[in-house]
Amino acid sequence: MTGSIVLFGPPGAGKGTQASIIVDLTGKPQISTGDMLRSSVSKGTELGLEAKTYMESGKLVPDQVIIGLIEQRLEQSDASGGVLFDGFPRTIPQAEALEKITNVSAVISIEVPDDDIVSRIVGRRMDPETGEIFHVSFKPAPTEIQGRLIQRKDDTEETVRNRLAAYHEQTKPLGDWYGERGLLIPVDGSGTIEEVGNSVEAAVKSL
Repeated sequence: MTGSIVLFGPPGAGKGTQASIIVDLTGKPQISTGDMLRSSVSKGTELGLEAKTYMESGKLVPDQVIIGLIEQRLEQSDASGGVLFDGFPRTIPQAEALEKITNVSAVISIEVPDDDIVSRIVGRRMDPETGEIFHVSFKPAPTEIQGRLIQRKDDTEETVRNRLAAYHEQTKPLGDWYGERGLLIPVDGSGTIEEVGNSVEAAVKSL
């Protein structure tokens, strides 16, 4: 399948986990704009230096800089058959700009109810010694290390609810926009990782 794929869904929906399945099935390289920004800043490229000035002042990097980085990435040989976008676009203007530089052939939307996402994220615990992530319900830590586990400060219910509210306000309309263009493929993301993975695999094979 030629063309790029967008992986879409709320924070905590498990996009990162499922992205590897799509990469394995399609051979398309995964593009994370965050990784691209950090790489271009560390290499001191022209766009990287421009992005750095915004990042250091705590401002959002403008869309035209992100699109410029994506355009450069799409020129690399491994991107000739399209790429997998993870976490981009987030807004309709970004999607419109993306349309001008690559053909998006499908948008796989991992859909999870807000309450499920809250319980997933609020229940996460990290082992500060190894960095391994556990979950109080889905992946309990061994008894002997439970005493040292910590909850990351952005994994509280209030923070998660705020992130979800921002997603529904700013990003969810983009799903409708892609839906109107017949590109959106909804996937139920509320099952186990394996169940969701099977659904993602079926969605990719249907393209």
